[in-house]
Amino acid sequence: MSIADNISTIRERINAAARRAGRDPAEIALMGVTKTLPAETIREAYDAGLRLFGENRVQEFAGKIDALRDLRDAEWHLIGHLQTNKAVKGTELFVAIDSVDSLRLAQKLNTSAIQLGKKLAVLIEINVGGEEAKSGVAPESGELEGLLVAAPKLDHLKFRGLMTVPPFTDDPQQARPYFRKLRESRDRIVVRRLPAVAMDTLSMGMSHDFEVAIEEGSTCVRVGTAIFGERSRAG
Repeated sequence: MSIADNISTIRERINAAARRAGRDPAEIALMGVTKTLPAETIREAYDAGLRLFGENRVQEFAGKIDALRDLRDAEWHLIGHLQTNKAVKGTELFVAIDSVDSLRLAQKLNTSAIQLGKKLAVLIEINVGGEEAKSGVAPESGELEGLLVAAPKLDHLKFRGLMTVPPFTDDPQQARPYFRKLRESRDRIVVRRLPAVAMDTLSMGMSHDFEVAIEEGSTCVRVGTAIFGERSRAG
């Protein structure tokens, strides 16, 4: 199967999952996860109609952006953990940081965005499984509250919603409670009508569980392997 064929198949599966949940498939964005992949592979996905791409590392993407600058309507998001000392470069390279996991990082990104004269979209990463090895703030934590309350002062950031990576299981159904937990966290924030905080994005679901994520409310699924095939774990 070619990358184009894979993208077509995944879009069909997204549509079917949305219909099962009584949702409009147009509400759900497909993001291609392109970590470790060369520019020519990303270009092949672009030529097949993909426009939304997620990268994990600032330095890796910096090494291939020059070969991709002509893809004018491509949208590049950082979905991996971002160290505060790379905030300036991350702000420069990406239109969105989907993995904000501390107030300190948000403040650094805001300062960088001011310096660069841009507005930067961000998602707050939630660690729904409480895993020590994973980034993200705990649901209903002080760190999350601090981010939400600070949003009006961080006026060069656009808070768009939440992102999560649940504990991995071979059975996609076992991820369902975690996806539901993120949706419920979003719903609790929405009813508060906080200034400068939009919650229109729920980024959850990957190659093996995106259909369950859609059934639980995902608006953006992050798909790598199912589009591009297996890649090196070391990447």
